Amino acid sequence: MPIYEYQCEACNHQLEALQKMSAEPLLRCPACDKDRLKKLISAAAFKLKGSGWYETDFKNKASSSTSSSQAESTAAESTPSAASSQGVE
Repeated sequence: MPIYEYQCEACNHQLEALQKMSAEPLLRCPACDKDRLKKLISAAAFKLKGSGWYETDFKNKASSSTSSSQAESTAAESTPSAASSQGVE
């Protein structure tokens, strides 16, 4: 279940609530007891850990594909460009 952040528009009290995605948003502020809570937009704060995630499993494969693309760009630089093959330099 995601954690949602709320802020009261009356007293600026902030709180977090663990809610289902299908749950109705909270309205009543626990600090001032007014129906002025507003859901805030915030960045997700989690990190994928353990084996089986992109960071650990594909790190070596990405570096090998980068080196092959570097080799391709070096080969492209050593071949004459289309302009020089037409006699324009």
